[in-house]
Amino acid sequence: MPHGDHPQAPLAAEALREAEESCLRRGVQLTPLRRRVLEMVLEAGQPVGAYALLDRLRAERPGAAPPTVYRALDFLMAQGLIHRIERLNAFLPCMEAPHGHEHDHPHQFLICGKCGRTAELSDDTVARAVAAAARAAGFSPVRATVEVEGTCGSCAAAG
Repeated sequence: MPHGDHPQAPLAAEALREAEESCLRRGVQLTPLRRRVLEMVLEAGQPVGAYALLDRLRAERPGAAPPTVYRALDFLMAQGLIHRIERLNAFLPCMEAPHGHEHDHPHQFLICGKCGRTAELSDDTVARAVAAAARAAGFSPVRATVEVEGTCGSCAAAG
């Protein structure tokens, strides 16, 4: 089932606290820069690109360069705190993590072509079906991300 839209400011503080606790449990460091990039992803409310994050970061840290943001994003993805939407070349927070879920959970994304709203699913049935189809084709899957483009309920209702 969809987890809905991604958190805005009120939920961002709780998500940041949980991310810090998750990193501590894993023995990795959520540095101030990584924390700030995660905070910006959480605040975006929709998938956000690396260069949009860089522009925001440069307002606070004038010397910030693309590798700065990409290293932070790579860390956040490795920790399961954010996902990359390939179709949009953008990032959004993981709605499953760090709430005690395995950070490598199956995930699917529903992307509205009109408003850009993106909902995250974590449906094991979909993941098993994709894995079974891959195996039937002689392929050994490791992980799969499914991105479904369409129209969200709000946009469909608006006509």
